[in-house]
Amino acid sequence: MKFLGKLLLVVVIVLLLAIVAAYFLLQTRWGATQVSNWVNDNSDYHLTFDVIDHRFSSPSHVLLKNVNFGRKGNPATLVAKTVDIGLSSRQLTDPLHADTILLQDGTLNFSPSAAPLPFQADRLQLNNMAFNSPTTGWDLSAQRVMGGVSPWQPVAGNVLGSKTQIQMSAGSLTLNGVPASNVLIQGSIDKDVVTLTTIGADMARGSLTGDAKRTADGGWVVNNLRLNDIRLQSDKTLLDFFNPLTTLPSLQIGRVDVTDARLQGPGWAVTDLDLSLSNLTLIKGDWQSDDGRLSMNASEFIYGSLHLFDPILNANFSPQGIALQQFTSRWENGMVRTSGNWYRAGHALVLDDAAFAGLEYTLPENWKQLWMDDLPPWLNTVTLKKFSASRNLVIDIDPTFPWQLTALDGYGDNLQLVREGKWGVWSGSAKLNAAAATFNRVDVRRPSLALNANGNVVNITELSAFTDKGLLEAKAVVSQTPDRSVNVSLNGRGVPLNVLQEWGWPALPISGDGNLQLTASGSIRADAPLKPSVNGELSAVNVQKQQVKQSMHGGVVSGGVVAPPATEAPAQPAPAQP
Repeated sequence: MKFLGKLLLVVVIVLLLAIVAAYFLLQTRWGATQVSNWVNDNSDYHLTFDVIDHRFSSPSHVLLKNVNFGRKGNPATLVAKTVDIGLSSRQLTDPLHADTILLQDGTLNFSPSAAPLPFQADRLQLNNMAFNSPTTGWDLSAQRVMGGVSPWQPVAGNVLGSKTQIQMSAGSLTLNGVPASNVLIQGSIDKDVVTLTTIGADMARGSLTGDAKRTADGGWVVNNLRLNDIRLQSDKTLLDFFNPLTTLPSLQIGRVDVTDARLQGPGWAVTDLDLSLSNLTLIKGDWQSDDGRLSMNASEFIYGSLHLFDPILNANFSPQGIALQQFTSRWENGMVRTSGNWYRAGHALVLDDAAFAGLEYTLPENWKQLWMDDLPPWLNTVTLKKFSASRNLVIDIDPTFPWQLTALDGYGDNLQLVREGKWGVWSGSAKLNAAAATFNRVDVRRPSLALNANGNVVNITELSAFTDKGLLEAKAVVSQTPDRSVNVSLNGRGVPLNVLQEWGWPALPISGDGNLQLTASGSIRADAPLKPSVNGELSAVNVQKQQVKQSMHGGVVSGGVVAPPATEAPAQPAPAQP
């Protein structure tokens, strides 16, 4: 019995010595190499580290130094100077489930191909880490990350796990190309639902705070979002800048507030922007709202050739459409003001009042083409219930027929300017007059125009202007058919007889001042020139009682001088000048 007792004691001592030897050997480079080789040879992962460190002052913690770990054939998932593994009694039943894992001074690469990982922890902590996730749909890169995930149970396709709490901060972060700093994120993951209860960051020399949730279908619910003092310069056009919003399955906005923002991109810019948007849902290029509101103002807004100063916009959203309560802006050295409604049914824009005052506006070079182009599907009709203009200057610099209207005033009622996505004057009435005008280098004074339109024709009931010495008066009818046939009747009294030469009629064989009468018809189709379609009759008499009658057929004039009859009355004197 004594022998068996001594033998048992020797065995125990040998085992203790072996355990102590193994304990110290594992904390050498040789021990670290043996553990790494065993993992590499018996798993789908590669592992290297320099040394294992254990201290009796913290008996439940094991430290690995200079760790490199990942799935074979893939880039390393983890590179860290120190990995602190906190152990507990759970290791007796589940050796690969740690109490805590602390990663310090390294990089985590989140990739769906790296998960699941063979170990878990009640809490994963990060200290001065960087992480990247370029292949997860969120092109994310962060540095100086602090925080943790609890619990940490990585699953296939998700390194963070399917159900966990998140609390992290980052010194700097770039998400889908947008940089930020001093980032704070708190929230949770529940399968495909990501809830961010706190979001805070400094970005674009401003700040961002809010909370949001990503739904299971990939859509987002933004409960609150505040952007302050943003100074963002983008390389994207305005449409491309907002395009990511249209690619989401849905974006539900509870409230978004923007204060003193400055944004700029190719061909667009906005300065000192204040914006408040609430209760609006964007769904694949469309929107829905029961009680949405938009309030916006800025110092300056530029989009292409459009340049607005001090624009103010207030609108309400509802299932029926958009109520435009107010839009005012300084534009082209003048003022624009309007209000009205856009109706979802029929995609109709009805403006209750539209006013233009003091504009100095030069039409774009391609304005005629823009006039003929189809409008987007959401703008099928445009109607002005009330229209007014005061002291405006309008210029067309088309070299083939330049014109200018000075001090243009006017008003209109129930003008339908767009029908079935096409510009025109489809119904309503208007009256315009100006202090002076120039049409292809011919100066006139007090030009005036009155019209009324219906579904069949546009009736120009008054078209008059004073020339240098006389008065021109005309009436016209323009059909609403695609060929846009026009019938014009023009009378001139005491006018220079060459007045029509600059407007397309060949020079007359008589000169001086006198009276003239013109009746003409033609077609102002968009896809064909006007002159070949013109047929007309012109008669004129000057103060010397010389007469001429000419005809135009297909743009070609025939006719000549005719001696006046003996009984012909002299030409009527010109009316008094205004």
